[in-house]
Amino acid sequence: MNITLRQLRVFLAVAQQQNFSRAGEAVGLTQPAVSRSITDLEQQLGLQLLHRSTREVELSDAGRMLQGRVGRVLEELDAALLEVRGLATQPHGRVRVASSPTLSAHLMPECIARCAQQHPGLQLQLLDRIQQGALDSVRAGEVDFGVVIEPTDPEDLHCEAILSEPFCLVCPADHALARLPAVQWRDLAGHPLVLLDHASGSRRLIDRVLEQYAPDCQVVQEVGHTTTIFSMVQAGLGVAVVPRLAVSEQGLAGAGLVHRLLLPAVERQIMLVHRRHRRLAPVVQRVWDLVRNVAQARASELPRSEAPART
Repeated sequence: MNITLRQLRVFLAVAQQQNFSRAGEAVGLTQPAVSRSITDLEQQLGLQLLHRSTREVELSDAGRMLQGRVGRVLEELDAALLEVRGLATQPHGRVRVASSPTLSAHLMPECIARCAQQHPGLQLQLLDRIQQGALDSVRAGEVDFGVVIEPTDPEDLHCEAILSEPFCLVCPADHALARLPAVQWRDLAGHPLVLLDHASGSRRLIDRVLEQYAPDCQVVQEVGHTTTIFSMVQAGLGVAVVPRLAVSEQGLAGAGLVHRLLLPAVERQIMLVHRRHRRLAPVVQRVWDLVRNVAQARASELPRSEAPART
């Protein structure tokens, strides 16, 4: 089989443009040259990749399969060639990062903005996934690295802790718990709770502490995002336990809510992860370092104790 990179790139252009003439413009070839390239590729494979008509071009099943796999392979090849030529050390290109929802909402926007400011030629593309989805994306090579809560099974991952943050109680400003100078986990007993669901990397940590200090708590709602939690608390459905990073003083005040650090302090570890034994490309390392620096700056802003412990 004698298939060339040029044929594959022409095929991808046709698949994306769904038109031979536009594909030719994209790759710098005439329409007849594009047609010949596709015909030669189909003959080499012994399969029809495209259904042609006078008005449109449609991928066959084999064409769709080839498009998905060849696209990823050529992207990796391009990245490798850039690195070999010494261009990957320059801040240009695209870095894919998977992140779990609370981090996507409360940490990654600043990272993306900082990346755009410091490295205008570098695009940080975020995939917002639940914790397991983010880890799966890292393991499958769909992204360059992930920003997640400490994983339970990290054997095949390289992990670097970048931020530790405590959990807080969020409740209405006129709630009985809001009047306490400090809130113990055991104080939650008897109060209905609104929590992140089990897809969150934080939920297993919260459940573990509640089982120890307040086993009789009733969880009345389980949702995927902290913004939904705050709306439910505002509606009087219960009180909430959320990561400190998700708390905005101004946002809570506007909703008539307050937060209190839960004692004894229990912290979750936020980590950068990538596949073990895989060296990061220089351009990816730049983004990895940037996310770490933003997180560490946030860590310096998080109060370690917002109220004295109550005995």
